[in-house]
Amino acid sequence: MHSITATPTVSAAGRDEVLQEYGLATVDGGGQGPVAAELSTEPLQNLVELAAKLCGLPYGVVNVVTSDEQRQVAAVGFEAAVCSREDSMCSKVFLSGEPTVVHDASLDPRFASNPFVTGEIAAVRFYASVPLETSSGFVIGSLCVFSDSPAALNGEQVAMLEILARQAVELLELQRRTLQLNNALHELRESNAKLAEFAGRVSHDLRGPLTTMLGYVEMGEDDPDVDSDHPAVEYLQLIGASGHRMLAMLQDVLNYSRVGGAIQRQHVSLNTVAAEVANDLGLSFGPGAVLDSEDLKLHVDPGQLRTLLQNLVANAVNYQSPDRELGVRISGISNYHGTTVLVADNGKGIAPKDRQRVLEPLVRLHREGDGQGSGLGLATCLRIAEAHGGELSLKETPGGGTTAVISFPG
Repeated sequence: MHSITATPTVSAAGRDEVLQEYGLATVDGGGQGPVAAELSTEPLQNLVELAAKLCGLPYGVVNVVTSDEQRQVAAVGFEAAVCSREDSMCSKVFLSGEPTVVHDASLDPRFASNPFVTGEIAAVRFYASVPLETSSGFVIGSLCVFSDSPAALNGEQVAMLEILARQAVELLELQRRTLQLNNALHELRESNAKLAEFAGRVSHDLRGPLTTMLGYVEMGEDDPDVDSDHPAVEYLQLIGASGHRMLAMLQDVLNYSRVGGAIQRQHVSLNTVAAEVANDLGLSFGPGAVLDSEDLKLHVDPGQLRTLLQNLVANAVNYQSPDRELGVRISGISNYHGTTVLVADNGKGIAPKDRQRVLEPLVRLHREGDGQGSGLGLATCLRIAEAHGGELSLKETPGGGTTAVISFPG
């Protein structure tokens, strides 16, 4: 038999706040969060059906008791509904800490005048319920089975109801954790979107004055009145080099902030986009050239695909191996799941422990001989893949180097 535990005292508002974490109540008329409607009641429904069959009864339900209502979140034998807490049978006993079994509710003083017994709402006779109590002692509601005629349960059936009640609590706890994770993900995405918008706005605003400054630096370098041996020439060169690096970084930030907006999907040729990338980067293209590509039809945003491939190929150029000539191969696989694009280089490669980390914004490895970079190229590629509903991962190229694997769902 279920042991009686001391149930924590929870105020009406506090009760609804706890139940809101499970997606089972609202507070002050508020919503249940952006993802509550996505959760399925099918597992609870199956559990209730099993409870009713084990007890040989026509009706079963999981009731959640809020501050002022009883909500039937899964029901067998009738349509789930909502009633006032005052009318609920379970609200009379769900805080008892033990199962309640009533052979004929019309003869029990706790329930004889209840509208679920009198015929006003239903004509319940046999009634059995088990509290849905969490490990912290909070009682969510009850698992209940009943019929419209007197009946009885044996000890084994009551024990099975208790087991099923614990399973119902586990399902509800899983629902709570799912809601917490989904809400955290929703907040993170909103935060990232605001941060990207801010970064884009700032980088855009800084480009103007920086471009103007670089223009004056170039004018100073080209001034015929300045002797080439004058120290100012070296200073201007240093300022110009630093300014151009800063300008490139601002462009990377701006590109990163623009990714993930409205996706304009079109049917495009992988080979055509790869050729455009090679032209943009000044690389030879085709079989036996620095950059080679298979042809494959993709249903993607062509501008974002071009940005993704350009970043990956530019990375291959920046991090090429000193031991061999640069080679980049773009290939793809298409099936009923969608399309997977592979961009394989023969460069320095990335250690397994760093492959996930370098996909984060502003992360660079700072290895000897590495070229300049902002640490946003791979992060931008990841955002493009995710904006299409896909994924990006890194693995080792056979023989050395890095292969980016980008999946686009069909």
